[in-house]
Amino acid sequence: MNRVTVDREMCKECEYCLHFCPKGTILKKSTTVNKMGYYPAEAVDMTDCIACGICASVCPEGAITVEKNI
Repeated sequence: MNRVTVDREMCKECEYCLHFCPKGTILKKSTTVNKMGYYPAEAVDMTDCIACGICASVCPEGAITVEKNI
């Protein structure tokens, strides 16, 4: 299974990962704030993740890592 990990303390809620994910269901905004006061993205249904890495490449903070077939 593929895995997307978001460093919630680095995320600044830009939502690029949400908008550019080709599956549209991989990431969502958290319901709790991080230390900086943002609602960070979080990984949800990983069964649909194709590990394309778009979410990680569009993240301006480098807060996302993608691992394929772990």
